[in-house]
Amino acid sequence: MNTLRQIYEIALRECGILRQNPIYLFCMVVFPVLTMLFFTSMMSDGQPVEMPVGVVDLDNTTTSRGLVRRLDAFQTSHVVACYPSVSAARQAIQQNQIYAFLYIPKGTTDNLLASRQPKISFYYSMTTMVSGALLFRDLKTISVLGSAAVGQATLRARGATDRQVKTFLQPIAIDLHQIGNTTTDYNAYLSTVFVPGVIMLFVFLITAYAIGTELKFGRSKEWMEMAGGRVWVALAGKLLPQTLVFLTIALVYSWYVYGVLCFPHPGGLSKILLLCFLMVLPAQGFGVFAFGLLPSLRMSMSICSLWAVLSFSMAGSAFPVMGMDAPLRSLAWLFPLRHYYMTYQLTLLNGFPLLDAWWHVACLIGFMLLPMLVAPKIKNAMLTYVYIP
Repeated sequence: MNTLRQIYEIALRECGILRQNPIYLFCMVVFPVLTMLFFTSMMSDGQPVEMPVGVVDLDNTTTSRGLVRRLDAFQTSHVVACYPSVSAARQAIQQNQIYAFLYIPKGTTDNLLASRQPKISFYYSMTTMVSGALLFRDLKTISVLGSAAVGQATLRARGATDRQVKTFLQPIAIDLHQIGNTTTDYNAYLSTVFVPGVIMLFVFLITAYAIGTELKFGRSKEWMEMAGGRVWVALAGKLLPQTLVFLTIALVYSWYVYGVLCFPHPGGLSKILLLCFLMVLPAQGFGVFAFGLLPSLRMSMSICSLWAVLSFSMAGSAFPVMGMDAPLRSLAWLFPLRHYYMTYQLTLLNGFPLLDAWWHVACLIGFMLLPMLVAPKIKNAMLTYVYIP
């Protein structure tokens, strides 16, 4: 009972510190909420739409104009200009006016009707990989549709039935099944790792900052006295208010993306609640570990910043970890965001049993327990170290 009272008194003391210092309000509430709204609003359409495309149509026939109209009808492509030459279209790409252009040379329709296999070309910029990949898909589809339209007309003229035409143009029927993110929604895919990553970043920094400021402002001995010299009691009381605030932010984030924006979550409510805890508690454990490793406010926050920024690359959402070199694949296990992302992807997005992600959950629990390795060093720092700016 005495231990619980000590934790309660230290928590009340921490609440007073949180009220007095506005940096806590901004880093624990304001910035995470703004980040949440920023990322989900930026990708609110699900994927890029109406990206500017140009056309160089030197054939200028009914068939070529039909191809251009079909290209413009695609969701991701929007024909904004027709250029007189390839050089003019290339210059437009260089000036960032368009992302791609379709080149239809003169005589394309005549060669197509005469079965002389004409060539059309499409050029696209891969400087921005998402737009380049999406426009490549549209341009390739248009080229296939053009030949299919002529083939359909030729077969019909020869008296083929609809079934024969369909079988000739598409000998193998494709039965496509997209698992998890069935609508190819970039918002549901990227925001669910970027926003938790930013929240983890703030948890890292605030945890190290809160412990480090005890030394900076000369409150460390008073803090340890309130805990009876027990560092676990001191850490539990100090981090309790921050844990409750960050868990509230994590719950608000989950309600917003899964309840309001209706991101796919076949894993159900239990997995959502579990991920809220796995977003906050391992990050706090790493923040305490970073300070215990180097009991300096400046150095511990630098470690937390570096680790949080690297987490976005090592999580595997932008570039798959299995495609990285062996040393980087091994290094990826040292980032809490990587394990959070894999747990989210397996259990919530795909709806697989929690047992399929047990190793990643175990690693996140390991991050929670990291303070056990540095607790004596933190106690020694609070009682003997002198803050050096």
